[in-house]
Amino acid sequence: MENNTAQEAVSSSPGDAPAEAAAETDAAKNSKSKKKKKKRSAAYYAVTFFIKIGLTVLAVWVLLTYVGGISMCHDNSAYPMIKDGDLILTYRLDDYRQGDVAVYKRDDTVHFGRVIACSGDTVDINGDYVTVNGYGLYEDTVYPTSAEGAAVSFPYTVPENSIFVLNDYRSNINDSRTYGAIPADETEGKAVFVMRRRGI
Repeated sequence: MENNTAQEAVSSSPGDAPAEAAAETDAAKNSKSKKKKKKRSAAYYAVTFFIKIGLTVLAVWVLLTYVGGISMCHDNSAYPMIKDGDLILTYRLDDYRQGDVAVYKRDDTVHFGRVIACSGDTVDINGDYVTVNGYGLYEDTVYPTSAEGAAVSFPYTVPENSIFVLNDYRSNINDSRTYGAIPADETEGKAVFVMRRRGI
């Protein structure tokens, strides 16, 4: 009986050795990994923070320069859709269509004009009646359109890659009646969202 017990002890000891060796190896690896992990300094966190801020600023700049933008209206030329004091979100990566509101600059002033015609279209104003390519223009504006005081003559053909815009408040002729067609690549984009800041 004693011999059997001794044999079992002898036979079991070789099998336990690899397990113990593996455990010792794992413990050594864990201790080494703990030693390798160094405490991060305040300078590291400061640099990381400023890198994140810089990347965020760069992303916002790219979005506001090449994708869209924010403009503020300072008059009532686009009334009643856009009022004095409103903030307008614009989008650049889209072609203009009749009825869109384009944001553009002339005389160092931001303007908001309703797109009446695009490249190759012919605009005519007879009295208070506006036609595009010989067809009457259906509009939801309450103000009559006049060519009186216009700097361009009608009928007017819109040049390539340009748009013809009219103010929604038609008595104000500081639009394509004064400036002519607006090159599409000189605009700030089309208005896609209006944030009302006054008279809510």
